[in-house]
Amino acid sequence: MLAKIADFYEREADAAVSGLTSLIEPIIIAFLGIVIGSIAIAMSLPIFKISTLMR
Repeated sequence: MLAKIADFYEREADAAVSGLTSLIEPIIIAFLGIVIGSIAIAMSLPIFKISTLMR
């Protein structure tokens, strides 16, 4: 009986973890996109500003 209960809760825990993972994955991808995009903008803005000052 305890083995059946353990199997049931193991399946429930696996389902909860897979659901949580499927929710967190797009959030992490969007967060990394924002971070990398802001780094790219922070690196390119001074270059463009210098090029406009040289004219």
